[in-house]
Amino acid sequence: MTTKITGNAFIARAFKGKALAAAILAAALTGVALPAAAQQAGATAEAADPAVAKVKGFYDALLSGMKQAKQLGVKGRAEKLDPVIKSTFDLATMTRLAIGPAWEKFTPEQQQGAIDAFTKVTVATYANQFDGFNGEVFDVDPTPKARGADKIVETKLTPAGQPPVALNYLMRGQGDQARIVDVYLNGTISQLATRRSEFSAAVQQGGADALIQGLQQQADKLLAGA
Repeated sequence: MTTKITGNAFIARAFKGKALAAAILAAALTGVALPAAAQQAGATAEAADPAVAKVKGFYDALLSGMKQAKQLGVKGRAEKLDPVIKSTFDLATMTRLAIGPAWEKFTPEQQQGAIDAFTKVTVATYANQFDGFNGEVFDVDPTPKARGADKIVETKLTPAGQPPVALNYLMRGQGDQARIVDVYLNGTISQLATRRSEFSAAVQQGGADALIQGLQQQADKLLAGA
């Protein structure tokens, strides 16, 4: 049995469309909404904190891909984003947490297959969604918030003429090893919680192999531009 995995639902809920999503992140790095002094202070703090720098590096790669979106196509954007997503997100931890207790029942081969499929659909989702440049306002708080041993990097995405949307990143690891392990829409809606609901249904219906197959099919669909 094949179970449909809606890999891009979380991002779609956040931005209400691919063009808007691309526009928001494109404007993220322009700095036009900040006075020069604030830009300088933010840049200093950002450079001093590895977690914030890691998020900025991710946005830099997204912006570069968005500016070349039409020339690259969705598969070209995926190839461009693949290494930075793998270095920015702790995809193995995210896969394990999204699957939940059922993870322990997977064979080692199924665990690796799930990680590979989750990685592919994550890359494909960003490549599919961020497919152009228009220009909105994106603010990143240069001072992360502590959450136990982890950090939260807070951002606000403001579409033109619309209220801002909070999109925050839970970062785990010290120094340059800090990587994203969850994303919060509106500051509270966990991507992993959303994923766990989807993954649980897939595993219950068809087991680990059904989950892996569903993720792979979703990634292929996204990379086809659907």
